[in-house]
Amino acid sequence: MTKRAFITGASGCVGHYLVESLIHKTDYELYLLVRDRSKLKVDVSVRSGINVIEGTMQDIEQYRELLGTMNYVISTAAAWGGTEVTFDTNLHKTVDLFAAINPAVCERAIYFSTASILDEQNQILPSAGEIGTDYIRSKYECLEKLENSVISDRLITVFPTLVFGGDGNKPYSHLSGGLKEVSGYINLMRWVKGEGSFHFVHGSDIAQIITQLITTDESRLSWDLDDFNFPVRLVLGEPKLTVNQAIAEACEYFKKPIGKWSPQLNLSPFLIDVVIKLFNIKVAAWDRFCIQQRHFTYKVVNPETFGLKSHYPNIASLLAAMV
Repeated sequence: MTKRAFITGASGCVGHYLVESLIHKTDYELYLLVRDRSKLKVDVSVRSGINVIEGTMQDIEQYRELLGTMNYVISTAAAWGGTEVTFDTNLHKTVDLFAAINPAVCERAIYFSTASILDEQNQILPSAGEIGTDYIRSKYECLEKLENSVISDRLITVFPTLVFGGDGNKPYSHLSGGLKEVSGYINLMRWVKGEGSFHFVHGSDIAQIITQLITTDESRLSWDLDDFNFPVRLVLGEPKLTVNQAIAEACEYFKKPIGKWSPQLNLSPFLIDVVIKLFNIKVAAWDRFCIQQRHFTYKVVNPETFGLKSHYPNIASLLAAMV
C-alpha cells in the first residue's frame, strides 16, 4: 500500500526543496498544505498522487480525519510576526496538527523548529523562553509540548541553523535575499573582522536529510547516528565556520583576498555597543543577548552524516548559486 505524507509550509523556501525531493525520490502520496496555491512553483503534474490543499494552519482542524491516515506528517509552516498569529500558528495549531495523527498509522512526525532555542550541547536554552522574540518563544514552548506528548515516541525535531536557498523557481530564504548583495559590499568587508562562529545549511541539503529520515528504517538511521532515541533532536548544519573564515572565503571567491598585513577593524561587542549608544538604536533583550553570545555552535548533522553528499558545503558554493 502506498504511503502517505502530509506537509505544511510547502510553498516556502525549504518546503519547495522538500516537496521536489519527495516527488522525485519517493512514490508516496503527498498532501501539500499551502496558503496560496499560486506560490507553489513545483511541477505537481509530473506524477500522480500529489494533492495540493489550499488553506492555512488555522484551518488544520478541517483535516483531522485526513491526518489520521498519514504515515508521515512534516511541519515546516511558521509565522514570523505579530504576537497572536505567531503563537497561534507556531504553537497552538502546530500542537493540534500533531495531535490529529493516528498512532497506529503514523510512523514519524517531523517538526521544524529553530537552532536558536538550543545551547551548544543541543539542550534547551532557558534564555530563549525568557527573552526570545515571539517567534523564538513560540518555538520554545511548542517543542516542550510536543516532546511531552503522545507522539514523542515517533517525534523527530529538526533545528535548521542559518538557512540559505532559493532560485528562479523557488522563493529565497531571508538570508539568501541578502547574500545576493554581498558582491556590492565585498571591498568594505575586506577591512573588517569579528569574533563569532556559526553553522549554515542550504534548503536542498535539508530536503536530502528529511527524505532520508522518512525513507530509511529506524535500525539503519540508528546505525548512522550516535544518538537516535525518540524524541530525536537533529540540528542541521555544515561544520562550524568562524566569522573571519566566512569573510575570507567570500573575499577569495570574488578575487578580493585579504592581504596578510591588511589592517582590519575589529567589530567587537564593545564597538557594536558604542555604535548602538551613539546612534540611540533600540535593541531588544534577545538581540542584545545574541550580540553578547557571538558563538552559535551546536552538535550538527548534515548530508554526510547519512552517507549523502552536501550540495552546498561552503561559502563559495552558496555564492556561486546566489550571486
